[in-house]
Amino acid sequence: MTTTSADDGAAVTDEDLAGAGVPGSTGSAATIALIAEEAGVSIPTVSKVLNGRTDVAAVTRARVEEVIDRHQYRRRRGRAQTGPGLLDLVFHELDAGWSVQIIKGVESVAGPERLGVVLSELGGAHRPRQEWLDDVLARRPRGVILVLSDLDPAQRRQLETRSIPFVVVDTAGEQPAGVPTVGSANWAGGLAATRHLLGLGHRKIAVVSGPVDVLCSRARIDGYRTALDEAGVAVDPGLVRYGDFFVGGGYTHGMDLLDRPDRPTAIFAGSDFQALGVLRAARELGLRVPQDLSVVGYDDLPVTEWIGPPLTTIHQPLYEMAATATRMVLGMARGEAPTNPRIELGTELVIRESTAPPPTVS
Repeated sequence: MTTTSADDGAAVTDEDLAGAGVPGSTGSAATIALIAEEAGVSIPTVSKVLNGRTDVAAVTRARVEEVIDRHQYRRRRGRAQTGPGLLDLVFHELDAGWSVQIIKGVESVAGPERLGVVLSELGGAHRPRQEWLDDVLARRPRGVILVLSDLDPAQRRQLETRSIPFVVVDTAGEQPAGVPTVGSANWAGGLAATRHLLGLGHRKIAVVSGPVDVLCSRARIDGYRTALDEAGVAVDPGLVRYGDFFVGGGYTHGMDLLDRPDRPTAIFAGSDFQALGVLRAARELGLRVPQDLSVVGYDDLPVTEWIGPPLTTIHQPLYEMAATATRMVLGMARGEAPTNPRIELGTELVIRESTAPPPTVS
């Protein structure tokens, strides 16, 4: 592969000049030269845009991206394979337990392939800023794995035109057709957790799930509602809460639900961390678990076996989800189309010592 230097410092590769050979709207192969001509800019400017350089005016960048998109320009996948051995792993938010399982799953596949993992956090946002995407375009990773985050249509097109594949793990929202995803059976998990509590005799069951705008959070509550409906138990809106998946959310909602005369006898928490918050609230209010209150978590993090009492929870295969997504994105980087672009792994109820029949059931 050869490179030429332009007066403005942009490196233009022979692949840039050739493009991907994808027919454009004129019927000819889309090349960087053709894009430059139609956008009214120089070839080095187009190369800067393709490489995520920030020294291009926003109006100019938008014009070049429009021409790239119109001609369905695609960089040859071969160059991405010869670039740095990197994967980008993007979290909407990092936490000490849940994220570690995802990272370990990615590393289990990336390590043997001798690929480095670039870790990014979006500070709680579910969509990255353009600055993040510019950095990705500049380092040309083999692929991108987004966890509980998403790309807007323009960002997806930018990755596609550079032949950088991406996979979404545990989607925040419904993904468009063609976007590969790996998740777990959240609805079935919510169903199993609630059925377990119903089977023990509980009828006043609260749920503290994650944010209302997150797909997996809503799915777990849908499973909870279905289980109650099956048992002929009316859903009490006051017992349905949307938290934040963290200990603080579980504690706040737990205190509110338990510090009243008509408190629930069981709480299904939409994450193990929120279950820890509920357990703390119960302890501060003098309630015994499971004698006075049953608690079910979600995720089955390693810590759940060691807390007191050991937590009944839904096992979510986080490690396997991450490993599956990594294998998928690396296959796409080799030019292989996913056999199944929408993968949903199974969840499982793990019964420990935090659940028991309610006090009124002998």
